Amino acid sequence: MEFKVMAKIKSDSVDPGGVDEYIAAFSKEVQGKLQQIRAAIRDVAPGSTETVSYFQIPGYSYQGYDYNGMFTWFSYMKPYVRLHVRPPVIQDHKREFAEYATTKAIISFPPDKEVPIALVKKLVEASIKVMKDKSEKDG
Repeated sequence: MEFKVMAKIKSDSVDPGGVDEYIAAFSKEVQGKLQQIRAAIRDVAPGSTETVSYFQIPGYSYQGYDYNGMFTWFSYMKPYVRLHVRPPVIQDHKREFAEYATTKAIISFPPDKEVPIALVKKLVEASIKVMKDKSEKDG
């Protein structure tokens, strides 16, 4: 799998598309969970660009911010459906989801449980805020 390096500059070079194909590559059960996360992100981030450019996984961006405005991604890595957000979002909210496996920027949802949509939305909102706050500081 080829990974693209994320630019630390403002850019308008995010190409939309590819998310339907990404989701279609998995089992029906996984597709359903990925679609739930996708819908939650779209609810929180209307007008964002949906792409499969970075890391070859679905991601979302708003034009005019660092990292090409990328603020969240989702993926499937057996057996977990995962949400990726900007640091320090996971660390800042860790007490709210202690039962889930996490890294610095990823929360993994087990396959035998429902995706906690309210939590997904909260983390995406926090990731957008981190991106916008960073832009104001760097601005």
